Amino acid sequence: MDKDGQMARGRATAEMVARQANVSRVAVSRAFNSHTSLKPEKRELILRIAQELNYTPDRAARALVSGRTHLIGVIVPDVCSYWESQEIDALTTALQNEGFATLLFKTRSDFSMDEKLLAYMRGFNPDSVIAFMENVRPSTLVRFLDRAVPIYVHYPHPDAEDDGEDGPLYDRLNVLQHGGIDQAVALLQGYNTRRIVYLSGAVKSRSNVAREKMLRTVMAARGLPPPKVVIGDYSYDTAYAATIDLFRVGDGADAIFASNDVSAFGVIDALRHELGLRVPEDVKVVGFDDIAQSHWKSYDLTTVKFDLSERVRALVRLILRRLNEPDAPALQETLHTSLVVRGTVG
Repeated sequence: MDKDGQMARGRATAEMVARQANVSRVAVSRAFNSHTSLKPEKRELILRIAQELNYTPDRAARALVSGRTHLIGVIVPDVCSYWESQEIDALTTALQNEGFATLLFKTRSDFSMDEKLLAYMRGFNPDSVIAFMENVRPSTLVRFLDRAVPIYVHYPHPDAEDDGEDGPLYDRLNVLQHGGIDQAVALLQGYNTRRIVYLSGAVKSRSNVAREKMLRTVMAARGLPPPKVVIGDYSYDTAYAATIDLFRVGDGADAIFASNDVSAFGVIDALRHELGLRVPEDVKVVGFDDIAQSHWKSYDLTTVKFDLSERVRALVRLILRRLNEPDAPALQETLHTSLVVRGTVG
């Protein structure tokens, strides 16, 4: 070391830390893995000396030994939208707390993914890949993975035996939409609301298709006519314009069930500022997701809620379970939805 106590040349190694702490090389490795057992005082000593020596583990070398890279791939359709940005933020934080780093990949605008990008992802040899964009099918994705088993967010329908895909192994987070949608329709029905319009999300989104299908099922079970469908794309501007067309050219509606909260915001603003209609007195509005902005007083949106913290915990559990049981059959976690009642229905 030089006079300031720093390494004179080269990079500090685990062997240097082991010698100074008078422990084995294995103990140094275990000290940097929070999931391994080590006496607290020994871990504290090793980490203190490592800090003094400015030592950090060589991730590449550890990956060769352990077979794990501690990298998690995440495939999303968008990184700027409100829901995706909030979920990516929460998921990245949770993964970092577990010792993982996140690799973010974005699909094309048509929700497909460039195979060159998939090949690039394979070069990182991630421990797991979470596909939030279900149009990148398991049969495609697994061709570009080594040992990793992908995780898909799945929206099962009670009338379907299995909405999944046969073939390659993949794990699932099942989001059960029935509970929240049924509560929303029951609330609207309680106000004698019959003309319900569904403002769709992006047409090619399979989650949107599942949402519309569930709404139709719930309304039929409650003796209501099927919803009229207005095409949207999850965006504020499209929802705003579609709402104006619905009332100025079409037959209007008693209630609009939007495919996501951002679309619901566009609906509310069009009703109030362009059409001069009151929410909820003239038209009731329901959203989907319960993003952080939904409780803002200017919207005060009634919406079907995904519990974001539960969703993230379930995804992390799937990753950890798969790493602990690499040969296990398909793993599943289940997330329920519920209705958050605010001021746009009442």
